[in-house]
Amino acid sequence: MGVGALSFSKANWPRRLRSQDWFEKGDKHTYIHRSWAKNQGLPDDALDGRPIIGICNTWSEFTPCNGHLRDIAERVKRGVYEAGGVPFEFPVFSTGESMLRPTAMLFRNLVSMDVEEAIRGNPMDGVVLLAGCDKTTPALLMGAASVDIPTIMVTGGPMLNGKFRGEDLASGSDVWRFSEMVRSGEMSLDDFIETEQGHARSPGHCNTMGTASSMASMAETLGMTLSGNAAIPAVDARRRVMAQITGRRIVDMVKDDLKPSHILTRRAFENAIKTNAAIGGSTNAVIHLLALAGRIGVELTLDDWDKVGNGVPTIVNLRPSGKYLMEEFFYAGGLPVVLKQLADIGHLYSDAITVSGRSIGEDISTARNWNDDVILSPARALTQNGGIAVLKGNLAPGGVIIKPSAATPALMQHRGRAVTFETIEDYRNRIDDEALDVDENCILVLKNCGPKGYPGMAEVGNMGLPPKILRKGVTDMVRISDARMSGTAYGTVLLHASPEAAMLGPLAIVRDDDMIEVDVANRRIHLDVSDAEVEERLRRHVPQPPQAASGYAKALY
Repeated sequence: MGVGALSFSKANWPRRLRSQDWFEKGDKHTYIHRSWAKNQGLPDDALDGRPIIGICNTWSEFTPCNGHLRDIAERVKRGVYEAGGVPFEFPVFSTGESMLRPTAMLFRNLVSMDVEEAIRGNPMDGVVLLAGCDKTTPALLMGAASVDIPTIMVTGGPMLNGKFRGEDLASGSDVWRFSEMVRSGEMSLDDFIETEQGHARSPGHCNTMGTASSMASMAETLGMTLSGNAAIPAVDARRRVMAQITGRRIVDMVKDDLKPSHILTRRAFENAIKTNAAIGGSTNAVIHLLALAGRIGVELTLDDWDKVGNGVPTIVNLRPSGKYLMEEFFYAGGLPVVLKQLADIGHLYSDAITVSGRSIGEDISTARNWNDDVILSPARALTQNGGIAVLKGNLAPGGVIIKPSAATPALMQHRGRAVTFETIEDYRNRIDDEALDVDENCILVLKNCGPKGYPGMAEVGNMGLPPKILRKGVTDMVRISDARMSGTAYGTVLLHASPEAAMLGPLAIVRDDDMIEVDVANRRIHLDVSDAEVEERLRRHVPQPPQAASGYAKALY
């Protein structure tokens, strides 16, 4: 094999590898593939039947949550080499929620397409997915699931707790809280700006149980990461250890031919829905898991979220539903503790297979809770019936969702007068107007912010309250829209109204002073207007013109 050759034997592999079609045919095409690959300094035997491992990286300085993933990739490479594989890192489009306009959600499917075709078209036998910010996690899983080669994920981990004048800051959640305090006159603009420096003080994604933490937890529960991955802080040395052992593990997964289709079963998705309820996870997980299930061919519906998640207690005491942040969650034992408690009360399929090659029950068997004020016992749950509630009625025939653990109990059954906003710009132009005809019993209605209307379904559903309401000390009102809400946000907010206004859903024809009834317990949302009047309004309604002017959005919508 020559001086300095790595120890490797094809005899150890049970079948021909996918990459050998590129590198071992012995013709001019093989020559091209091998010779160009060697311009990166690969020795001759690197392409002689060793498993080729792709490292799919969403690193970008425009995606601060993922800004440390270059280092994580290097740690993965170490593990791949240690296990006898050859790593090839490749970039894909990175969707960062904090900067990308008009919304990262618009481009989730574009990223998944990028990932799918990069995997399909390149000579890799297995792939390690590196994600972090909200949409990168589901997008990478979706793309890889469509190709179905051995796949494992490492998420980037949450940032450290924010700090300001002795107080822990929650990324995202405290932005909304401080913004409302400025609007109500409780906080000065100077103090608001001063919080910036301590708000996001380390690499990593949001440190709340927002969408990024929720989706990392979903990836772990689905079995697509090694156990314990979700909660390790981005800057903790154990995050790098996790990356390195993941690099080792993917080589064994290639040997065993362990694919997403073996792991992403109906039972795995039901485990994820129950876990999202237990952690007080983001409403955005609904959209992402439905999309992932569609890619892998598992039948999953919006109603499953309500049916499967019903009766699961919310036991993770993290903001925005609770008190603590992801650092404390990790120190308490992280997601394995939650999964073990769910198993103990009959809310987990413990036989579901994970990327470890073992069952999820085996993975979590030694988990221990080191702080029972962070991870509560079911008897002390934040709510005994967490999860996602799906309401239906004449205002949203296709459904509208709410996260009860983040809502005000007194508003879960409410009748109020509609105050409507035709677009998010209309809302922003009028919400601070002292002449706005609104009181705390009203229901704020935002239209034309769905997948087609925005376009892309932006996180604008958590509408701030009018200042004159805030000055009364009122901090929550019922809000309804066809938009999404940041997973870091909170309040009695009904989202994803379907059909959306831009598709002539009934939301489009709600008028000021219409009465709306919300009844979460009975899963009902009702516009107090006759069916005949709704039909007549829809017949006369002229939809807002599309906002997508060019590029991908124009082609899509």
